[in-house]
Amino acid sequence: GQVVYSIEEETEHGASVGNIAKDFGIDAATLSARKFRMITSSSKQYFNINASTGALSVNEPIDREQLCELQSACLLNYELVLENPLELYRMKFKVLDINDNSPRFPLSEYHINVPEFLSPGARFMLPNAQDLDVGSNSVQNYTLSPDEHFHLETQTRGDGSKYPELVLKKALDREQQATHRLVLTAKDGGDPPKSGDVLVVVTVLDTNDNAPEFEHSVYRASILENSPSGTLVVQVHATDLDEGPNGDIRYSFSNTTSADLQRMFLIHPHSGEVTVNGVLAVQRPLLEMLIEARDNGAFGMSSTAKLLVEITDVNNHGPEITITSLSSPIPEDAVPGTVIALLSIMDKDPGENGKVTCQIPDNLPFQLKPSLENYYSLVTSGLLDRELISGYNITITATDLGSPPITTQKTLCVQISDVNDNPPVFSADTFDVFVEENNPLGAFLYQVSASDPDMGENGRVSYMLRNSTVTGSALASLLSVSLANGSIYAKRAFDFEQLRSFSFQVEAKDNGSPALSTAITVNVYISDQNDNAPAILYPTSQNGSVAVEVVPRLADEDYLVTKVVADDADNAQNAWLSYHLAHSSDSTLFHLSPHSGELRTTRSMRSTDFLKHKVVVVVRDHGDPSLSSTVTVGILLADTLPQALPDFDDSGDLPPLLNATNIYLIVSLACVSCTFAAFLLFLAIVWL
Repeated sequence: GQVVYSIEEETEHGASVGNIAKDFGIDAATLSARKFRMITSSSKQYFNINASTGALSVNEPIDREQLCELQSACLLNYELVLENPLELYRMKFKVLDINDNSPRFPLSEYHINVPEFLSPGARFMLPNAQDLDVGSNSVQNYTLSPDEHFHLETQTRGDGSKYPELVLKKALDREQQATHRLVLTAKDGGDPPKSGDVLVVVTVLDTNDNAPEFEHSVYRASILENSPSGTLVVQVHATDLDEGPNGDIRYSFSNTTSADLQRMFLIHPHSGEVTVNGVLAVQRPLLEMLIEARDNGAFGMSSTAKLLVEITDVNNHGPEITITSLSSPIPEDAVPGTVIALLSIMDKDPGENGKVTCQIPDNLPFQLKPSLENYYSLVTSGLLDRELISGYNITITATDLGSPPITTQKTLCVQISDVNDNPPVFSADTFDVFVEENNPLGAFLYQVSASDPDMGENGRVSYMLRNSTVTGSALASLLSVSLANGSIYAKRAFDFEQLRSFSFQVEAKDNGSPALSTAITVNVYISDQNDNAPAILYPTSQNGSVAVEVVPRLADEDYLVTKVVADDADNAQNAWLSYHLAHSSDSTLFHLSPHSGELRTTRSMRSTDFLKHKVVVVVRDHGDPSLSSTVTVGILLADTLPQALPDFDDSGDLPPLLNATNIYLIVSLACVSCTFAAFLLFLAIVWL
């Protein structure tokens, strides 16, 4: 019971393999009844049996290389089991190889390093190709693409296997050709044959026989002077025909490059990038440096290139204003053109960026004039007046011609010193002073005040009286003035009745040199006080006698007896007089007009009237307090003027006058008499 079947791999599904009924002598009609089944250790069921006919066919195509890998013989073992009765049959399937696989190399690319100093005849192993097919379908030979430096030789090992070798037939020069790309082809013996290729890259190893070479012997670059740190200036590049360490280039500044420039710039040792390192603090517009390129060979070779860096100016410096000299303060009488200050204006930028225009505000009495190079003079251009403006803050504006321009400002403080160019000025043209007469000595009358806008001693004002006379007397005998504050004092009492007004001048003088002065007129008006009693002008008495007026005995009513005339040296209401009867021997006979002073009869005279009468007239002014004067008038009733006037001092046929004095005398006399009588009575009593 064993049958061996042969089948090519990759046979399609349904292809006939054999017939188990015929091959094992089994009745095909009983296969189903006997519950046939195929048993195999394979995970897949590659074959199928027709239960009706016993025909054996392909159930699934077989991949020999997957199933048996590199085995030369590939067998599948199956067992056929039948029941009733139980029977076991063995089947083997021999899978035959077909040329369905091409030769394949382990790598897609194979690298070989060959030193350039090797001589022809040197050999190098090449990789073997693998073919999953067996027998004549496996790799049979190798070929190499044509190359003038290499050829291929196939060697046979002791076991009969073949392998390829690469043989150097011509000396190499890495600088001329650093790599050689060869195609190695492996072919099998199938019909038709199949092949596989692999790229063989031959790398020629370098020896340090070439120095680095720069692309340019001179590199030129231009950068802005305010370029920040890290700004790329230029990238130099050198090539070395060698490779590896022999062709690895390091860049650096040559030792001949100044230390300042080496600090100012950095060069990357590998990329050759030259960058700014810090601030470009140079005054030269063109910088020169030497850059060295050196390889990393055992005996390093080097070359140099020159780097010229042009520093392009940017307007990064503002004008600098320096005050070289300054005259302050300056006198206010300085003439136009007087030099006040000397300025130095510099800009560190070159070219247009360093050119500067300078100006000051137009509304100032100053101007800037160019002097030497980069110097300006600040001079006066108009008249100065300290009293109007005592100082100036002069803003100097300097602007360069860069784009954008930079402006710098500086302020000068110029003080104006005073000169004595202003006389003292009074607040008014004249002053009127009113003073009452009978003033005390040293009385304050008035204070004049003058102002002087000048400063210091030039503005300190002193006062004095100008020499003059008043009613024949020196002014200094009447008045005094305070030198410091202009207070005017009276040196004597004024009398309105003697001097009613006068004028004088007060001079205000400053303390400048030369001194300036101004005079003011002061009008003094003396006001009246009621210091004069009315003076009786009529009637007058001589030697203390009573003035006598003769009136006809039968005078009619309202007969003018006399008119009292008085005068008062005072003024205004102090001189307004009124007349009053202080005493009349017969109050019914006379009356007095208070305004005119006329004394008239109140009624017609009678024959029974006394011949002599006496009236006392009081003349009173309207001052406060009022002053008065009295006059006694004797009135004689007679038709003709007697040769001798009677004495009006005795009572004669005048009625007794009970005035206050008489009453006092009578009372005193009565008291003395009573006292004497009482004393006598006392003595009498004592005596008894």
